[in-house]
Amino acid sequence: MAKRLRVLATSAAIMLASAALPAAAQDVTKIKISYQPSLYWALPFFVATEKGWWKEVGLEPEFSTFPAGAPQVAAAQAKSWDVGGTGSVPAVLGAARFGLATIGLTNDESKANALMVRADKLDALKANPASIKGQKILITTNSTVHYASLSCLKKWGVANADVEFVNLGQAQIISAITSNNGDIAGVWAPNTYTLEEKGNSKYLCSGADAGAIVPGALVARPEFVKENPQAVAKFLAVYLRGWSWAKANPAEARAMMKKFYAVGGVEISDKAADAEFATRPVFGLDEQLKIMNRSAGASDVDKWLGNIGTFMTDVGTIPKVPDAKSYIDDSAMQLVKKDAALAAFAAKTN
Repeated sequence: MAKRLRVLATSAAIMLASAALPAAAQDVTKIKISYQPSLYWALPFFVATEKGWWKEVGLEPEFSTFPAGAPQVAAAQAKSWDVGGTGSVPAVLGAARFGLATIGLTNDESKANALMVRADKLDALKANPASIKGQKILITTNSTVHYASLSCLKKWGVANADVEFVNLGQAQIISAITSNNGDIAGVWAPNTYTLEEKGNSKYLCSGADAGAIVPGALVARPEFVKENPQAVAKFLAVYLRGWSWAKANPAEARAMMKKFYAVGGVEISDKAADAEFATRPVFGLDEQLKIMNRSAGASDVDKWLGNIGTFMTDVGTIPKVPDAKSYIDDSAMQLVKKDAALAAFAAKTN
C-alpha cells in the first residue's frame, strides 16, 4: 500500500510539474514573427531569442524584418508573417485595408515621436511657435511622428497648410540635418537621440507635449488568431516576459538593447539607452487587459487608435476610420490571463 501511494504521489508530482510548464514537452508550433529592427518595442523578441524562451512555450519563431510599417502590413496580406509588432499608424492602415488585428500594445511612444529643431533656432520657436509658419519640416509622412507633429501644430494654432512637409525616410532626414540641409525635422527614437547628439538639434515638441497618445501595436493576421489562439497567447506571454525581465534587470536590459540595436546598424549612447527606458512606458498583462477593457464603453486602446484613424482620414491615407471592435481584439490576451502557467510565465523576471 505504501509503495502504491509513493507511485501515485510521484505520478501526481510529474503531472503538476508538466502543468507548470507552458509547453516545454509539447509539440513545437512554428510561428512567423515580423518587426522593425533597432526599435525599443522590438527588444523582447531579441531577448527571448537570446534567452531561449520561445522553446520553453513550444514555439519555433521565424523572423522577418521590415524598414517601415507599410511594407510590413502589405506582407501580412500575403501571409508572409503571422504576428508581430508595428507602429499604430500601420496597425490602423492594416486594419482598414486587410482587417489586421491589434492584439495588444508594445509601448507608449508619445514622447519618442517628436519635432526636433536646430539648437540655435529653439528659443525663438519656443517663444513664438506660430513662427514655424512658412518653414519646411523634414518628416516621414503617414507615420506616428507625422501624427505627433500635426498635433503639435494644432496646439500652436498652426494649420497644416501653413508649413511645408518634405517627405523623407528617417535615415535621409538624419543625413540632411547633420549636413546642415534642414532646420526642423520630425523623427522617432532612436533617431531623436542621434539628432540631439550628432545633429546639434533639440526637442521642440513631442506627441506627449501635444496631448497625443502614440501607442505601438502588437498585431496578428485575424485568421491566424482564429485558427491558432494558443500559439498567439504563447507569443504574447513571451513578449510580456521580455518587459517583466527588463524591468527587473535594468543593467543587462540596456546592454542587450545596445547589442540589438547594433545588429540593425544603429549605435546609441548609454544616455540614449537610459532615455529609451525612461520615456517609453510598457504594459504588463493586467495593464494590457485594463486598457483594452470595454466594460464601461470604448477602451483606452479604442480611443487612442481611433484618434490615429481620424488623423489618417484627415491626410487621405484611408477613406474612413475602422470600427475599433472590428480589429482591436483582446481574446488572446485573455487566454494568457486564464492560463495560470502562461500568466506566470509572462510575469517571470529571470
